Amino acid sequence: MIETKGLRKSFQVGKGRKASTVEAVRGVDLKVGDGEIFGFLGPNGAGKTTTLRMLTTLLEPDGGEATIAGADLRTKPHDVRQLSGYVAQGGGTVDDATGREELVLQARMYGIDKAEAQKRAAALLESFQLTEFADRRCRTYSGGQRRRVDIALGVIHRPKVLFLDEPTVGLDPQSRARMWEEVRRLRHEGMTVFITTHYLDEADALCDRIAIIDNGEIVAEGTPDDLKREIAGDVVRVGLNGSTPTAVELLSGRPFVRKLEVEEDKGLRLYVDDGATAIPQILRALDGEGIAFGGMELTKPSLDDVFLTKTGRSLRER
Repeated sequence: MIETKGLRKSFQVGKGRKASTVEAVRGVDLKVGDGEIFGFLGPNGAGKTTTLRMLTTLLEPDGGEATIAGADLRTKPHDVRQLSGYVAQGGGTVDDATGREELVLQARMYGIDKAEAQKRAAALLESFQLTEFADRRCRTYSGGQRRRVDIALGVIHRPKVLFLDEPTVGLDPQSRARMWEEVRRLRHEGMTVFITTHYLDEADALCDRIAIIDNGEIVAEGTPDDLKREIAGDVVRVGLNGSTPTAVELLSGRPFVRKLEVEEDKGLRLYVDDGATAIPQILRALDGEGIAFGGMELTKPSLDDVFLTKTGRSLRER
């Protein structure tokens, strides 16, 4: 449903002698299958939104090519807009309009006649459990209700592909969970969903496959479980109360430590083959040198560990 090859975009920053070129997206290759929830994971500024805006014809690529549901991005942009829906991070509702008015207007702008537009608006209000708020001004809606209207606006013309840019930013946990349910329901009804996010739990729980982007380039792609399996063994986090350089020197050469990273809070993250075996040895080594530590945690590899392994930085810290 979505295929890109070498997609690129740069921007000019500054003027005169201070002008410079920023490569926001550097040759992105993607394939998204029919009926997938595909996650685009990365920190702010990684190139997620720029890629999405190119795929929805809002930005013209500097290079590369792409097709959306079989329509060529460059030669058939009108078809791309008919075949896809787009929900921006900032939303699209107007304070003084009602949810029903917004939906009818959106349908009419896609060339749908008035009677059918009203019918579709009523059906979506019911599907998204918004009927009781339908004729209230959008400014009276909660964040979660307003976000549901945004998604309804994106699907009222019945697209084959739905693009969601950071759909749960600013929502409380209950509203986020509700939004996940709505996305899964759309996929169940046959829609392909492309979602950008910087939330690790969202990508892990919601997406069939993900691509991790950093500095405009894809650094990893696969199912969440497959990506985590690439990092064998366990992760041990050690909170230190100082003496971090000494602890690093002490532990980095140990045979049971496969990799060691210093975390931003001056603790350590150690990748080991077997945490149960490694922890007693870590304790003995630190105690032998009189190094105080504030706690120790044993976990399985996470998507953040995948990001750290691929980029050398933690997505949580960014």
